[in-house]
Amino acid sequence: MMGYLGKQIIAELFECKTERLNSFSTVKKAMLEAARASNSTVVRSVFHKFSPQGISGVVVVAESHLAIHTWPEYGYAAVDIFTCGEHTKPEEGLKVLAKLLGAKRVKFKKIKRGLLSEIEDDSRKLLLNANK
Repeated sequence: MMGYLGKQIIAELFECKTERLNSFSTVKKAMLEAARASNSTVVRSVFHKFSPQGISGVVVVAESHLAIHTWPEYGYAAVDIFTCGEHTKPEEGLKVLAKLLGAKRVKFKKIKRGLLSEIEDDSRKLLLNANK
């Protein structure tokens, strides 16, 4: 068993293809493919195209979510991939997304969320305080 509840990747995609970042269908398809590549179960997706450019979207998965916001004028996308469960592979989702958006450079940080040791410590503290 993992010592944490979820894995989160916060990523920045640089030098992406401008036309891909501003294409509603391309961004949506890329995000859904990324969800599948991360071995997550897609529940629902919502995307919005801004005027004159840029797209925000979220894919809700049974294991949590994937989110994106694009700035086509800068060739840049900000991405968040949060998954729970030992079967998920958010790094694989990021690889697929970067490829489909044509990113030449990717910067990311992986975070373990819900460290069980900290959750257990906090639960004990709450119980001790409740008994005062």
